[in-house]
Amino acid sequence: MNTIQTLTQTIPELTSMKKYPKEIFYIGNQELLKRKKVSIVGSRKPTQYSRQNTSYLAKKLSLNGIVVVSGAAMGIDSIAHSSAGAQNTIAVAGNGLDTRYPTINKKLIQSIEQQGLMLSQFKPGTPSIYYNFPIRNECVVALGDILIVTHADIDSGTMRSVEYALKMGKEIFVLPHRIGESEGTNKLLEKNQAKAIYDIDEFINSICSCTNDCGVEDDFLLYCKTNPTYDEAMEKYPSEVFEYELGGKIVVENGLVSVV
Repeated sequence: MNTIQTLTQTIPELTSMKKYPKEIFYIGNQELLKRKKVSIVGSRKPTQYSRQNTSYLAKKLSLNGIVVVSGAAMGIDSIAHSSAGAQNTIAVAGNGLDTRYPTINKKLIQSIEQQGLMLSQFKPGTPSIYYNFPIRNECVVALGDILIVTHADIDSGTMRSVEYALKMGKEIFVLPHRIGESEGTNKLLEKNQAKAIYDIDEFINSICSCTNDCGVEDDFLLYCKTNPTYDEAMEKYPSEVFEYELGGKIVVENGLVSVV
């Protein structure tokens, strides 16, 4: 396991929490904290519709240079992390970082430790217990500029996350669902507490138009903002890799491509 370290810098986004964490432990690339972030949360047992659209949404956010934040749980969380790519995601744990929980996500968490960023408010040795997860959820919500809920039942843990977002004044977006499915998000729409994402591409364009982070010149530079490996970039954009590296627009370091 990579070394667990204590974060010394203040994370401005976390000042929206009821109480700023006494300590924050991390493994991985803390530079991701400086980028535009979007939080995605949802059910541990999503429908196929929710799974597919969460995956597409996270991929499109990642390709536009936006870091995806979630809680490393089963279901929507793990789909959001894996679809964004380990190098472009932040996972917040509800336990000490010396334990990879849930076990089913062990490989995913390992990849995030190596390429992305794992965060926790809990000291090493702290087990995963029920009371930790609301604390974890508040941190997940606070980190994102907005909150996206792709599937949630009424009275679920995900809806507790929504309560945090409402208190913080965060914009909440949801996928539209059929009657009888994801009743928690449908209730948010009914109460005008959330906005529906009817077209993912249009939604991505709308949030990118509000930030300089998406002011990238072309598809290749958008792709490079996800920090692909050199081999992956060469397979997809062979001529552009040489052209942009010579032009000083990208740099290849430790086998990864990044935008200058």
